[in-house]
Amino acid sequence: MRLDKFLWFIRLAKSRGLAQDVAASGHLRIDGRVIDRAHATVKVGDVLSFPLHGRVRVIRIQALPVRRGPAAEAQACYTDLSPPPVDVRPTAT
Repeated sequence: MRLDKFLWFIRLAKSRGLAQDVAASGHLRIDGRVIDRAHATVKVGDVLSFPLHGRVRVIRIQALPVRRGPAAEAQACYTDLSPPPVDVRPTAT
């Protein structure tokens, strides 16, 4: 399945065009390989890492979706391996 279509189907991008931009930015990796094209192929078991919405996302593909369905269906297609967000608020002393 195409990378941009996968990102759109699993609802990590609001539109296919935005998914293409994420893929073509040169910041996305599939199993550690830098990807700079939206038509790169992804398969079950691949690990994707990329910056999105101010944090680094790391996901493992569990299944390839057949459509852009509801959020619950989309989330079942991947496992989120992302590190927890860093709390940058100052601590009280």
